[in-house]
Amino acid sequence: MAKSKTVVGGAKTKVLNAVKLIVLSLVLLLYMVPFFLILVNSFKRKITIIKHPLMLIDPKGFSVENYVSAFKEMNYLRAFGNSLIITTVSVLFIVLFASMASYYMARSKTIASRLSFSLIVAAMVIPFQTIMIPLISIYGNMFGMLNMRSTLIFMNIGFGMALAIFIYYGFIRSGVPVSLEEAAIIDGCRPYQVFFKIVFPLLKPTTATLIVLDVLWLWNDYLLPSLILGKKALYTLPLSTYTFYGTYSNDLGKIMAGLVLTILPVIAIYLLLQKQIISGVVAGAVKS
Repeated sequence: MAKSKTVVGGAKTKVLNAVKLIVLSLVLLLYMVPFFLILVNSFKRKITIIKHPLMLIDPKGFSVENYVSAFKEMNYLRAFGNSLIITTVSVLFIVLFASMASYYMARSKTIASRLSFSLIVAAMVIPFQTIMIPLISIYGNMFGMLNMRSTLIFMNIGFGMALAIFIYYGFIRSGVPVSLEEAAIIDGCRPYQVFFKIVFPLLKPTTATLIVLDVLWLWNDYLLPSLILGKKALYTLPLSTYTFYGTYSNDLGKIMAGLVLTILPVIAIYLLLQKQIISGVVAGAVKS
């Protein structure tokens, strides 16, 4: 009887797994439909996109004309360089400052550090839309700091610090033993050596997760750069894509091609680093 129950249980498990796989596959297909349509329509003429948006192949066949035109009109290389500089510098400073601040707050028992952490976490619930007009007014009218990449980087760091500190703080409290730090201090390490040689390497899983989240956010961000960067020479990739939106009509083919060109670098980075990203996330889950 015990053997038969095991067989029945095994069959039920296989059926449930099959059902879960089917459901997840359907959800994945539904999720990928918009991306698939963007890719397909990027190889079609504008008139075909308007009349037959679901048609897989243009009657005149595939054409890369949209990509060639989008690459030139977007000034892709310049926009790519702007996005790369802004994203890279912002992420580096967010990771550095947030990890250091989180370590101090997690280890300090003063009321000031606890109050600071509470205020930073509370700031996460404030929508950006409620402060964007005063923010631009202050930096634009009072200080004249618009149309500068450094201003956008400074704001990115400020808006990204809250989430980064919140994530780092929890990991340090639960995943970094105080005994390791005490042993390093006994061996003669200074406070900054304890952090950079002992604590920060242990934050690798969290750092990998934050880098992925922040790169996706900053690379695809449109609202804040559109408020700060008014000169075409400073446009990022999302801003350059908006070039194809006209007052009375939109060049849909070039828009689709521009969107594909914009997301390709992020996809390439993920494909190159997916092993490190997955291993980092799994290591963090196992450690916690």
